Formats: sequence, structure tokens, C-alpha cells
Amino acid sequence: MIVRNTLKSKIMKQIFFAAGVASLMMLASCGNGSSEKANSDSTATAATVDSTATPAAAPAAEGTQVAMANLQSTTDSTKNLGTAKFYKLADGKIRLDIEINMPERKDSNVAVHFHEHGDCGMKGENSHGHWNPTNAKHGEWGSASFHAGDIGNIKLDATGHGTKSVTTDLWSVDAGNKDIIGKAVIVHGGTDDYKTQPSGNSGPRVGCGVITKM
Repeated sequence: MIVRNTLKSKIMKQIFFAAGVASLMMLASCGNGSSEKANSDSTATAATVDSTATPAAAPAAEGTQVAMANLQSTTDSTKNLGTAKFYKLADGKIRLDIEINMPERKDSNVAVHFHEHGDCGMKGENSHGHWNPTNAKHGEWGSASFHAGDIGNIKLDATGHGTKSVTTDLWSVDAGNKDIIGKAVIVHGGTDDYKTQPSGNSGPRVGCGVITKM
């Protein structure tokens, strides 16, 4: 009888022990779940902050546009060949950004110059000669001698598109001998050889536009 009671007591202790272990395991499992949930919430919050971050502002365009010329065909004034835009920079210099679209002249060079008078009549001949306020010899821009209006050759690609930029202190949009307002921008049908005086043997005047102050 004593043996039977002792055995029964041992069995009951084992049952209670097993139940206690199971309870501890369940509590541990619940704790891990809470921790994982907390971590998950933290990650989600961080991702939300990143996705709504304000992007960096785009840099402002350099300079202020102060003048422009619309370049048109000298044989058809309704045909636009491009634009010449002029910007005044912080240091007082003027930058020209010129763009030309001439599919008929693809894969070639065209010469561009400033001419004395803002008159595109007579197929550009009314603009007279190159603008040359310093009475220099014609030449390539930046060489030993060149006209203040000697922009030079612009290479056109396979579609007839080409661009060029020039920055200088030789130009101004204010009254004086550097003033480019009212001058004509002439696009020639040939290539400037930078040698022949006074025009570089640049060919016919196929495009023209008058520089206008904005």
C-alpha cells in the first residue's frame, strides 16, 4: 500500500513538472513574438521615413538670359534653323549657346559670325560685313587675331543638329563698343577656313537672326 502511494506521488510530480516546462516554453515563445513584432514595426517606420525624404533641389541654371536671336532661312523666313541665346554670368561675362538644325547640311560644318547690321534682307546681304569693333584680322576664335563676331564652325551631326557655346568679356548688352544688341547672327552654307580675309571664305548666307535684348 505504501509502495503504491509512493509510485502515485512520483507520477503526479512528473505530470506537474512537465506542465510547468510547457508553460515556460509558451511564455518564451510569446516573448519572442513580441520582440519580433517590435523589430518589424521599427523597420517599417524607418522605411516610411526614407521613402518620404525630400529630394535635393536641382541646381539653378548658370547665368541670366539677357538676349536671343531666332535664326531663320534667308530664302524662307518661315523656316527656323535654330536659336542663339545669350546669358549674363555672375562675373559679368556673356555666354552664347547656339543651336542649329539643318538636316540638309548633315555631317558637315557650317560657319557662324556676327555681322554689323541687324537686317536679314537681300538673303542676308543687308547685314553687311563681320562685326569687328577692334579692327582685327579675321581668324579662329581665341587665336592671335580674330573678329569679336568670329564664332567659327559648328559641326552638324547625322541629323543636321549642332551646338556651340562661347563665353567672353568681349560682348555686352549695354551701350558701348562691345554692344551686341541689334547685330545679325549669320549662318553660312560653307566652312570657315579661318584664313581668307575678311570672311573666311565661308560661303553663302543661308541663315540669319537679329540679336534682341530681353
